[in-house]
Amino acid sequence: MPYSDPRLDRLNTPAVVVDLDIARRNIERFQAYADQHGLKVRPHIKTHKLPAIAEMQLAAGAVGITCQKVSEAEAMVAASPAIRDVLITYNILGSEKLDHLAALATRVSLAVVADSADVVDGLSARFAGEPAPLKVFVECNTGANRCGVSTPEAAAELAARIAAAPGLALGGLMTYPPARGEARVQAFMSEAKALIESKGIAVEAVTSGGSPSMMTAADAPVATEYRPGTYVYNDRSLVAFGTCSLEDCALTVVATVVSVPAENRAIIDAGSKALTSDLLGLSGYGLVLGREDIAIDQLSEEHGRLVSEGPIGLKVGDRLRIVPNHACVVTNLVDAVHVIGEGRSQPEAWPVVARGRIV
Repeated sequence: MPYSDPRLDRLNTPAVVVDLDIARRNIERFQAYADQHGLKVRPHIKTHKLPAIAEMQLAAGAVGITCQKVSEAEAMVAASPAIRDVLITYNILGSEKLDHLAALATRVSLAVVADSADVVDGLSARFAGEPAPLKVFVECNTGANRCGVSTPEAAAELAARIAAAPGLALGGLMTYPPARGEARVQAFMSEAKALIESKGIAVEAVTSGGSPSMMTAADAPVATEYRPGTYVYNDRSLVAFGTCSLEDCALTVVATVVSVPAENRAIIDAGSKALTSDLLGLSGYGLVLGREDIAIDQLSEEHGRLVSEGPIGLKVGDRLRIVPNHACVVTNLVDAVHVIGEGRSQPEAWPVVARGRIV
């Protein structure tokens, strides 16, 4: 039988549901680990984009939040008086973004990252006349091969440029490592930190992140801060990685069966605009709770195709709950999520405040 929850029977589908009891448990689990190991927590809010959940994270002990884009940070700060410390982990370029960044810096304690002289020089040109310097972290590539300087020597060179730049101050070192990349983080960041300090420049913080390896974050003791994002909801990719169990997945997508055109095939009303087309190395586009024998093998924009080896055992009108492959993308697909838990007898719609803030 399909997985059911009477609280969700009246939802118009497809609907994204967040169980706050599970989310709070996830927040407290990692905060306890970080406290035990002397790590500061700065969660990445791109997973939820909700001020109320950021406030839960701060109340649990987080020192601030991480955002990916300037507009995302603006939306979160405007919506919550509790958010007063923000790190934006993205190279910021262009006069309009820099103007917004300067205005944001007057409202909160703000830091950004850079991995090139071009970014540093642009930040300095804009902030040279501001009353307080902008903190800038050197982004380092410790194996994920996305952004970041590629060697400790390059990190030290860029750190010196930041420290000498008008309007800027060195915040420290930042990385987004690959999963299970603690050894690389420890080696790279330790060498970079020593090189920078040998120039007489203080390295106040070393910030790392990534939910897949969060429960082994302390294996890189050079890091002073950790930035998990997906951990607040978890998803199918983290279950497959072994970071959590299905019971730890706070976000699900409720879908309705709209067609059963063959004995072993059914169609739901959740396609790529509700479930995301991200595979993340997995087979299929989500896990149907209570029906692990069913595969979601194909998505179009508004249709999801379900198949099974034998009779699928579904009928038109059945409702299913699906754990998506990647929770972060799902958040940005909907105007509101429907929260349950914490004593609610019915789902409550929460607008996704920072949805679409991608500049």
